[in-house]
This record gives sequence, C-alpha cells and structure tokens, in this order.
Amino acid sequence: MGRPTGRSDLPAAPSPASPQDIRNVVLVGPGGAGKTALFDALVAARVVGHRPGDDEHVRTTTLTVASIETDGLTLNLLDTPGYPDFVGELRAGLRAADAAVFVVSGADEIDRPVALLWRECAAVGMPRAVAVTHLDQPRADFAATVETCRRTFGDARATHWPVLDGGAVTGVVGLLTAAAGEHEDARAALIESVIEESEDATLLDRYLEGEDLDTDALRADLRTAIAQGSFFPILPVSPPTGAGVEELLGLITQAFPNPTVHPLPAVTTPAGGAITGVTCDPDAPLVAEVVRTTSDPYVGRLSLVRVFSGTLRVDETVHVSGHLGDFVGHEVEGHPAHDDDERVGPLAAPFCDTHRPRGTAIAGEIALVSKLTRAETSDTLSSTERPAVVAPWVLPEPQLPVAIRAASKSDEDKLGGALQRLVAEDVTMRMEHSSETDQVVLWTMGQAHVDSVIEQLAERYGVTVTAEPYRTALRETFIQKCSVQGRHVKQSGGHGQYAVCSLEIEPLPRGSGFEFVDKVVGGAVPRQFIPSVEKGARLQLEKGVLTGHPVVDVRVTLVDGKAHSVDSSDVAFQTAAAMALKEAANETTVALLEPIDRVSVTTADEYLGAVMSDLRGRRGHVVGTEPGEDPGWTVVNAEVPQSELSRYPIDLRSVSHGTGSFVREPLRHDLLPADKAKELLKG
Repeated sequence: MGRPTGRSDLPAAPSPASPQDIRNVVLVGPGGAGKTALFDALVAARVVGHRPGDDEHVRTTTLTVASIETDGLTLNLLDTPGYPDFVGELRAGLRAADAAVFVVSGADEIDRPVALLWRECAAVGMPRAVAVTHLDQPRADFAATVETCRRTFGDARATHWPVLDGGAVTGVVGLLTAAAGEHEDARAALIESVIEESEDATLLDRYLEGEDLDTDALRADLRTAIAQGSFFPILPVSPPTGAGVEELLGLITQAFPNPTVHPLPAVTTPAGGAITGVTCDPDAPLVAEVVRTTSDPYVGRLSLVRVFSGTLRVDETVHVSGHLGDFVGHEVEGHPAHDDDERVGPLAAPFCDTHRPRGTAIAGEIALVSKLTRAETSDTLSSTERPAVVAPWVLPEPQLPVAIRAASKSDEDKLGGALQRLVAEDVTMRMEHSSETDQVVLWTMGQAHVDSVIEQLAERYGVTVTAEPYRTALRETFIQKCSVQGRHVKQSGGHGQYAVCSLEIEPLPRGSGFEFVDKVVGGAVPRQFIPSVEKGARLQLEKGVLTGHPVVDVRVTLVDGKAHSVDSSDVAFQTAAAMALKEAANETTVALLEPIDRVSVTTADEYLGAVMSDLRGRRGHVVGTEPGEDPGWTVVNAEVPQSELSRYPIDLRSVSHGTGSFVREPLRHDLLPADKAKELLKG
C-alpha cells in the first residue's frame, strides 16, 4: 500500500465473477525464511515485468498485498512480516486471508518461535501448506525438514521432492507421479496419509492388498484434506530458480478453499445484538472490515478492506462502526467508539507499491479504498439499512514503553498530529502523555517497532524525535508520625494575611489514600476555614512535599490554630496548611514508593529456570507457577517493580529464546529500596 507509480505495463485489475473464483492466501513464517522472495516469485510468475526487490534480506515490517490472476481465478496474495515486533501486521493478514502458505528455511532449525507462528495460524482455523526454501544452502536438508515439520506441525507430508543440480534446486518432482520412483519411501508415506484422510473406507484394505490406487482419486482426497485444514502439504520451492513456484500456485488454486468455505468472523449490531445469516454472497447486505490503514502523501488515506458479505461500490454510502474498546475491555487510543455514515471513495485492486482502479469489490475480495476519513483499522463497513460490527481479531498488548521528545519547536508543533495518525493506523501501539513525568510515552511491541515508528515520523511527517529513558511515576509517603505548625502571616498595607494551623501527620497502610481529621476545639480555627486547611493540604500533597511526587497513604489531623478577625482568609489557611506539610518533610519522615506490577510470563518449559532467575534479578517476587494452556509451557506469576520492566520485552525474548510472552497490570506501590531512593533524593 504505497504511492501509485503510474505503471502502464500492469494488466487490468482482476474482476472475479463470484466468490468461488477468489483465493485469499497469506504468506507466514519466521523472519529470514524467504517469504518476500517467494511472494515476488509467485507474483512474477503471473505478471510479466514484475521486478522483485534488489535486497532479499531487507526486513519486511508491513503487510503487502498483490491481486493477480492465475488459472482463471483471482489470487489475493499477502506477504506478512516475520519479526515478532510486527505481529499486528501478521494478524491483520490472517484476518484478510482464507488459507496460508507457511514458509520455513530448509537450512535453519524449526524452533519454538516458529511453532508459535504455526499456532497463530491454527488459532484461526487456517488451512496451510508448508513451503521449504533455502535448499541451495550448504546446511539444507529437505528430508530432515520434512520430519521436523511432521513432529512440530502434525499431519504434514511432502507432496513434492526437490531436484538438485550442483547445489541449486532446478526442479521438483510430484510424489504422486510416475517420476517419483526414486523417492518411494516418501511416496508411500504420502499415500498412507491421504488414505487416513480419505472418506473411502476401502482404500486402506485395497492399498495393503497391493492394488494400484487411482492417482486422480488420491489427488482429489488430498485436495479435500488440505482445504479442510486436516492435512498440510510440504513443497520445496526456490525463488531464485523458480523451481516449485508453479506447483505451489497449482496447489493454491486447486486445494485451498474459496471465501465461501472459510468461516466468517462473528458479526453483531453496534449495540451488541446478534446478526444471523451473514454469508459470503455478493447480493447479501454489506459487511466488510478495514484490516489496515495508512496515509499516502499522494492519495491521502488508504484503507485495506476485506469484504465478507455483499458488494462494496464506489460512491455508495456505507455505515462505519468502530467499537474496538468494547471487545478489549478498555478504550483504545486512536479508536474511540463511533458510528458514522460515509461515502465510499475510489476503489482499487492492490498490487504491491501501486494499485489498479476498479468500481466494485464483491464478497470475498480484498480491496483498497481511498479517503475513508472516518474509518480506522478494525472498523466495520456495512449497509446503512443494517449497521453491523465485526468482532476484531485478537490484539496483542504493547508492553515496551519508549519516551520520545521532539528535536525542535517545529517538530513539537507537528508531533501530536503525526502520533495520533500513527496510533490510529497501528492497533499494536498505544500513546500516553504522563503529566507526572512530563513525557510522551509510546507503548510498542519491541525495539524494531520503536525504530519503525521513529522512521515513519521522519519520512512521512517530517518530524524528528529523540528517545529518552522511560521514567516511572513514583509516590511519596510519610513514614513517621510528626507534629508541625504552619504559619502564614503577612502585612503589606490594607488587609494582611493571617493563618496558623497545627497539624499532626501520620502514615496509613498502603492503599489507604488520604484522610483529613478535624480535632480543633474551642473555635481556635473558625469553622469556615477548616475546609480551607483540608484543601490546602490536598493541593500540596498532590504536588509532593520532598521530590515533587504525589503523597499517598497519609492522615492529616488539624489539632489547633489561630485566626485574625480581619486578616484571615480561605487562601491564607490553604497556604498555612501547605507550609506545614513542607516543613514536616525531610529524608527521615518521608519515603518514596515505586509502582509494582503483577506479571504473568508464559514460556517454554526448557527456559523456565532462566526466566525465573531473570525475574528475581529484577527485584521481582515469584508468587508461583502453573501449567500453560498447551503441554510444554508454564506460566510464571510474579510481582515486579515497574521500573525493572522498562526493557523486559526485549530481555525476555533473549532469555526465553523467543518463546516468552507476558502480560502485566498495576498492583500497588511499595517502598523504594533505600539505596535507589538515596540516588533520587540526591538528584
């Protein structure tokens, strides 16, 4: 989704006659497996003149889509980032697609993080094929990769075998063809798997009796099992030589399901009521979802839309619903709840860095819509007669905070608008402005995500920012009971200012907040000024008494005071109370409190010890462990100071070898250790 290049050599946009003529396929896999190279090879096989990027090692950070024609069908091919920081783009691609090609390197290990990606696909019921790349590298071993895939992914078998010549993959052999004789063991294993998936109960007996089974019937059973997501074919591919590309395209068109087969997401009314009968039918009421938004300097806002039902038409008025906060349980920055009617702008078929205009997009299609000013990522487009809301895909919670500051005054003037736009486009980023620390904080998925955001600010909006250490918001509290007098007496002509109040200050248990007690007797402080003392105390406690952090868990008791019949006032007693609190504050009476988070870390069992040791090194208290949802995984529950978690997403990825994830929530404030408090007090 980028600048239209004005290329005239591209064929016209595909125009499928029905949803049965569409295939929506997403490429998924770990970073460095060769997804983008395979994406370019698949596109180039059907679009003459398509030129892949020069550097196959450039990290993909965004979702890329190309709509092409193959074998009389429209193939919408989506390339997703493999780096975990951009899992939001991956999940958007999974929502838009109906099947997946899982790309793995034949020269690298299929480790736990790769298995986690596979689970991402399995969680949404995605039929999958496995494409094995990098078979021309010295460490590559296709047979070993096939066995590892079978152990890791389940019922996965090779359907083709690579042909190697001088270390290069020059072709592939189908295991159900006569040419597969030299790979008899792999062929037999494939046939046995197909028989297990077949609905023909006689196949197994006939096979065991030595009967030559009909190859066409086996292929039909194989295609059915693939479409149902119960069998996962493994194909060798080589983007540099093109080997396996045609075979993969053939599998996509013949075995992957069309949009009428893949289950639709849940759909409700904007108020949460049920909507039934939503089908992948171009003649049904419109239900579509914005899976990605971006801003283009040439055409304005671009929305990548998956049409689930009905037909999207240029200049048609649609209802735009956004209720993301209702599904995640809290308001999401840049995504306030809204219901609007808006006219659909120009439609286009996406094609990498350009797009081709079209007039409609039917159920099952993926299209680009220009200038939808009221629609954000995850919003629903529906008919005005039947407004609808599509339940959004599962959103990861950003856990890495980074504080940024504008490099200049001109950058500062543009920063707010630029950040609002980026946060609205990226549902995996959250922004907050902390008045306590005076920092603009972006909550992100990881360091690569941070780098991408800073780069976008510079390139798209001309805003230069610098990152600075993230500061946690501390609290002050009194740790000793003390008595103090606040005296505010001034005379400067006319009415003066006179207020004296005697206060007792004592600590309260954690979480108690602030209490004010009136014990004045004999009218030493007139009744009308007692609320003024309380107000002055509250205001000063909010400002802090020693380091500028708010004071919590304290009881202030007014025990005595003095007033003047003329010079006393509300302001005078507020000032006297504030002076008393500041007078009472010193390093022996006041301590600092730091925020503590409740943290739940999920990790593979083999890295459990390293994760627990790392948590203890962060001054964390491990409360306990429990089994994860899947065998081989454990959840560690701990209480950890918030300041120790500022880089935890990056460090956890290291100690858990990419398998760890965590969630956290504020728990309480506890005393900051004396050595750390001393450093702050000195500063």
